[in-house]
Amino acid sequence: MVDYAFARSPLNIGLYDTQVRLLRINETMRQSIGLEKEADGLGLRLTELMPELGFETFEATARQVMETGKPAEWEGFGKGPAETTKRAWRVTLSPVRDADDHVCGALSVGLDVTGHRLARKRLALVNDASTRIGSTLDVTRTAEELVQVTVPQLADLAIIDIQDSVLRGDEPPSGPVPGTAPLRRMAYASVLGDAPEVVVQPGQVASYPARSPAGEALSSGRPVILNPSERDIAGWAAQDAVRAETASRHGFHSVMAVPLRARGATLGVAIFVRHQRQEPFEADDQSLAEEIVARAAVCMDNARRYTREHATALALQHSLLQRRQPAQAAVQAATRYLPGQSGVTVGGDWSDVIALSGSRVGLVVGDVAGHGIRAAATMGRLRTAVRTVADIDPEPGELLTRLDDVIARLADEDEPAPGGGELSVTCVYAVYDPVSRCCTLARAGHPVPAVLVPGGTPEFLDLPAGPPLGVGGVPFEETEIELPEGSLLVFYTDGLVESRERDIDTGLDAMRKVLSEVHSRPGGPPSLETVCDSLVGELVPGPAADDAALLVARTCALAPDQVVSWDLPADPAVVARARALAARQVAAWGLEDLAFATELLVSELVTNAIRHAEPPLELRMILDSALSCEVSDASVTAPHHRRAGRYDEGGRGLMLVARLASRWGTRYTRTGKTIWAQQPLPRGGPRPRC
Repeated sequence: MVDYAFARSPLNIGLYDTQVRLLRINETMRQSIGLEKEADGLGLRLTELMPELGFETFEATARQVMETGKPAEWEGFGKGPAETTKRAWRVTLSPVRDADDHVCGALSVGLDVTGHRLARKRLALVNDASTRIGSTLDVTRTAEELVQVTVPQLADLAIIDIQDSVLRGDEPPSGPVPGTAPLRRMAYASVLGDAPEVVVQPGQVASYPARSPAGEALSSGRPVILNPSERDIAGWAAQDAVRAETASRHGFHSVMAVPLRARGATLGVAIFVRHQRQEPFEADDQSLAEEIVARAAVCMDNARRYTREHATALALQHSLLQRRQPAQAAVQAATRYLPGQSGVTVGGDWSDVIALSGSRVGLVVGDVAGHGIRAAATMGRLRTAVRTVADIDPEPGELLTRLDDVIARLADEDEPAPGGGELSVTCVYAVYDPVSRCCTLARAGHPVPAVLVPGGTPEFLDLPAGPPLGVGGVPFEETEIELPEGSLLVFYTDGLVESRERDIDTGLDAMRKVLSEVHSRPGGPPSLETVCDSLVGELVPGPAADDAALLVARTCALAPDQVVSWDLPADPAVVARARALAARQVAAWGLEDLAFATELLVSELVTNAIRHAEPPLELRMILDSALSCEVSDASVTAPHHRRAGRYDEGGRGLMLVARLASRWGTRYTRTGKTIWAQQPLPRGGPRPRC
């Protein structure tokens, strides 16, 4: 029974003398080392029977066992002469003692642990994939991480191709996709370094024959393993000769294609090829590849969703910001919006250029504290409120007061922000008049604007700070300055000048330095685009944590012949004179096509002022990007547009004004009010520019 158990044991059993020569081996070990009969190996060492397998360490361990008299273990990996694949062995070596308890040899019992070794190796690869794949929300980077993990541990060549819809952030169609669908090459890796066996480069579009492994995996939605023969490669050549020739030349002998699927949708395909390693892909390799690819697919789908949300947020941000500046002749303006890079690229910073009556312009820059959709939505509501209030032409201080009330109501109506933070908004608003060249400014807790007059040095305006909007109950003070033509006004948010590495004072000094350098360059005043680019390049050279808005405006002044005014008595007889004055001035400007409409507008506005207002009266006409007619008086009673009844004697004047003018309205001044009406200039007519 002992002899039977020794001979038929499934374990590799060998008996060695003190010189590590074989004294006896069982049938399993004989077959492993490729001997026809046991006697052929007796008296020899394993290093003599299989010199290429490196059994020197085995013999050293056996001698150690016989010297110490203590058992030991040895592990080896290799392919015996009679075996087709490499195997892993764990061998237990025990000392053999005689009747006198002297060590007279050693006994080896070897266990085939190839399966355990492969399982540990696969587990290590899965663990490596779980830590390395998906480090960023970027599809390209995830694809690169996938091929780096699988080459050479799983394959000699790995290729990742993705649908274009995934890169755009669109929702891919559910289920499998046509096998010949065009895919975008994202990444590849090869044991040959520069990957000469790859035909399509990253960024290019790839498609596969319908009967190829990749085509079948895409159409079926299941992994495909193929050990292609020359006949298979020849069949591919009919549809893709270049790829078939490459497969034949580099000896592709085993190909595995695994669809990239996540949440029921096919994102693309992962292709694994063996051409250096002799072992073909097996079922265990497929299971391993499926698990790794599934992890990568989920990461790619998360990246796709992030791309979609990112694009949606940016689209919202851009839709809320001013897309095109209005036609006006008061200033030349350029703007920049810099999204933050702290994970959420939308925020509450904004800038606006608002055309006002009397050729004036409103310039506003604001900042809603915080980031994300909530801050952007609040910014959009406030921007709309600013434009709505500015349309009635209040002074800057009054506009900020009204906006303060709006923010207080928003804070009462909205749900509290996550974290319990209160709504905080800063803003600066300026009105510039190109007729008087006066600029009136007010700010609410916002950084002070910079001004640079021609031939001067950059300075920051000394404006009363005012509290942030939403505090309530505190008036906002105004400052009025006169600016020469060509002066530069720079409005900005704190994200442009302040960061973790730089306080606001250092940022303001840097802005002053940039403005000085830009305007000291030869060739005359720089363009506003150059000024914006220089400020952004110096103050925000890399990704910033906070978003920022920048508005740069160069002031213009209307020529004396673009503005005319007349003082009129409060006498109904003066209406005819006012019409004649307006007709002559329109003719002098070469706008005869507008003469009739202008006479009617002036007649109605002057008549309305004489009947309902108080003297003194003034008629003013302005020619810039439009033709403006204004009538000022000392009354604060505003006219109301109403629909007159069939037998009413009045009430039709303002209806006529509204029909003839493109825009009209009322603005209040320190001495009364002004009713104004604008007409667009005819095509081909004179168009004074700043």
